Amino acid sequence: MNEHVPTSRNSKVGGHRGRLRDRLLSAGAGGFHDYELVEYLLTLTIPRVDTKPLAKRLLGDFGGIGPLLQANADVLRREGLSDATIAALKIAEAAALRMLETRIEGQPVLSSWDALNDYLHAQMAHRRTEEVRVLFLNAKNMLLANEALWQGSVDEASVHVREVIARAIALGATALIIVHNHPSGDPTPSTQDIRLTRDLVDAGRHMKITVHDHVVVGTQGRTSMRAMGLM
Repeated sequence: MNEHVPTSRNSKVGGHRGRLRDRLLSAGAGGFHDYELVEYLLTLTIPRVDTKPLAKRLLGDFGGIGPLLQANADVLRREGLSDATIAALKIAEAAALRMLETRIEGQPVLSSWDALNDYLHAQMAHRRTEEVRVLFLNAKNMLLANEALWQGSVDEASVHVREVIARAIALGATALIIVHNHPSGDPTPSTQDIRLTRDLVDAGRHMKITVHDHVVVGTQGRTSMRAMGLM
């Protein structure tokens, strides 16, 4: 990234960056292509180099801006990016997620279901490893905590059920929503997903903890096990 660039090219690069900046400040990001957004992010940490080819390559390698921003630091380093550049990408991801998260804060989760699904999709759909999160709710269905409890499969359902219920009791939660992603992209619940859900519903009933739903997220969409009649 620290290659020598002739002065004439430096001038062209600087002019292009200035035009990108002016467009962003005057009209916002609405008219930008994804590669232009990434290109401008890269300019913040890569001086005097045309970052458009790199932006397009990264989007092609990762399959879009969502998977790129959600990629972990080790994967991005293998693409040849510096820690400063990786940090620029991760702060963009964090800001986008924070904006979506604010739409569900301070109000009953069940009355803002579309906003919740948008947030969950942005946070989890493009992950390359499976992650299980639990949203813990109080008696008014307000969000108490949004926690990633484990990564990997849900095969050991009984172990995970105890972990979820124990955490709910510790938080004083009276309800929960379980969410996990399918890295394959297909959000169709597996047999293990259904078993875990039903075991959680049974265990929660004994402890007066309601399981509202189990949402499976993938790049192809998301599914609600309650809507499918699986719980």
